[in-house]
Amino acid sequence: MVSRRYVSYLRVSTTKQGENGLGVEAQREAVRRYLAGHQGEQIAEFDEVESGKRSNRPQLAAAMALAKRRKATLLVAKLDRLSRSVSFISALMDSKGFDLAIADMLGANRLTLHVLAAAAEHERHAIGDRTKQALAAAKARGVKLGNPEQARINQAKAVEQAEALRPHIERCIKAGLISSNAIAIDLNAHGIATPIGGQWFPMQVRRVRDRLGL
Repeated sequence: MVSRRYVSYLRVSTTKQGENGLGVEAQREAVRRYLAGHQGEQIAEFDEVESGKRSNRPQLAAAMALAKRRKATLLVAKLDRLSRSVSFISALMDSKGFDLAIADMLGANRLTLHVLAAAAEHERHAIGDRTKQALAAAKARGVKLGNPEQARINQAKAVEQAEALRPHIERCIKAGLISSNAIAIDLNAHGIATPIGGQWFPMQVRRVRDRLGL
């Protein structure tokens, strides 16, 4: 049986994640599992340290070019490693000469990818709108906004809380629980509380994973 050829693309958002390998190994492991389950041959791997908001990504362009040239499938661990932008995903899927596969979305088709990308983009905009409304309401109440020191403290606390959860998240990923929904179910089953207490939901898991680069 002839193996299908794949070109994998891995992305982290920050230089620190790239230097430490945070997130990259989890993506690489997801790719390995996918290839093993599909008898696939990985002909190349490209990795990049770049924000998902940027469409100009040299390593992604190189991965796409090679996939086209070798008639291979572009493989990523998660859809958001490409982008959360509907227009970006649509343009990529309209590219001729190669197929796209998502390791944690087995059997995904063009419609599935469009819908999920649209949902992710909508959530990103909704979060931005809610943040603006909350800040405007706070300002109207006379709350002094923009305390850099407090923002630094809050950010450091969020990172610390996320790092404390790293072993649990990585355990889930190594066990094959790739989706944030599956991880949320596992954390709840093991009685692991969120940073503020209570049960886990997929969105909370995604936020922690984004901080950890997983």
